Amino acid sequence: MSIIYIYWDESHFWGLMARRALLSWGVRHRLVRGNEIAHGLLADNPPDILLVPGGWARGKAERLGGSGLEAVRDYVRQGGSYLGFCGGAGLALQDGGLGLCPWHRRGFTDRMQHFLSGHVRVQPREHNALTPGDMTDQSLLPVWWPSRFEPEGGDVQVLASYLEPGPDFWVADLALRSLPKGTLGDWEALYGMRIRPAFQGQPCVVTGPFGQGRYVLSYAHLETPASPNANHWLGHLLACLGNIHVPDVPLPAWDLSALPVHREDEFLLEARERLFQLVRTGVDNLLLFWRTPWLLGWRRGLPGAALNSLLCMVCEALAAPESEAARAYWREQGPRFARRMALFAEGVTGYLLAERLSMTAFSCNQDGLPGLREQRQALFGHPPAGGGMHGQLVHALEELVWRL
Repeated sequence: MSIIYIYWDESHFWGLMARRALLSWGVRHRLVRGNEIAHGLLADNPPDILLVPGGWARGKAERLGGSGLEAVRDYVRQGGSYLGFCGGAGLALQDGGLGLCPWHRRGFTDRMQHFLSGHVRVQPREHNALTPGDMTDQSLLPVWWPSRFEPEGGDVQVLASYLEPGPDFWVADLALRSLPKGTLGDWEALYGMRIRPAFQGQPCVVTGPFGQGRYVLSYAHLETPASPNANHWLGHLLACLGNIHVPDVPLPAWDLSALPVHREDEFLLEARERLFQLVRTGVDNLLLFWRTPWLLGWRRGLPGAALNSLLCMVCEALAAPESEAARAYWREQGPRFARRMALFAEGVTGYLLAERLSMTAFSCNQDGLPGLREQRQALFGHPPAGGGMHGQLVHALEELVWRL
């Protein structure tokens, strides 16, 4: 029977999204860890596809270690299929750790060009078996804060390239659809600032051989809920790479607040309420907002993605059936998690309100409130690796969800 392995370490929010996609389509899958891969899992029980979700590519490589990286290379070299999204795509690049693809990650001279999110029109490559035949240049694929490919020759085929931003596209906390026509050009002329996305014509989805196997790397998140063109292409790739056939229907919408509660766990229920209250505090103070029922938006510089990830993991943990391994783990870790969550929620509440005060009282002062950056680092660590109290909470949830 066909099976897909989802590499779980350092995936968090994006790992949940990948798991949810396969679960919705009834595809048999398993969450796997770096230490399992390093100890021979791919050789002993090779999957039809190794799916590597988004997240921090360097962290994924560190969790695999040298043995795990070589095990993944061996799996693909001997005929395996590697499907990587965003951080999972970066891991497969020459400078990402795996080196399946000879290309590198392209750097940013303007960090605003990294803070891109929403759907974008793409130009698909015609006459390639990995591209659905009915895709057109009107097809919309979602990107969430993507890195970029640096083409450097080699046997790499571009399956799709970026065209123009779609109707729900944002640059940091600016909704492009809200800007009158010509605004972006005026800003560039008046202020010398480039807000307009500069990705047109650049590769979005690529593929190539590695030994007897193949990789497909996509900075578009084809597993995004309720994204018809993206979901259609994901289903097509599952059929091409692993002979796994799924219904040709979009993945269902993901509404965190409406997820069922299958586990009456006092620690997780309390965490869920605390996190939703933090979001309400952010929304009430114009720092956070809901873009979709599963995705927060935030003022640039705020740790909205970190809060989003925690909330998704808690809600999905409550919605998952119980398991004995999870029950044993949580008996030991649950009380400690609850204490940390209480301190974290108190600290983040104070931090969000201080950010609001700083924006109001120091709007003309670049420095803002003293100690605010240090407060954030204690709570959330340093991006992109993260850490702080948030890192401890995420680690506990990562271990719990894996056992569930």
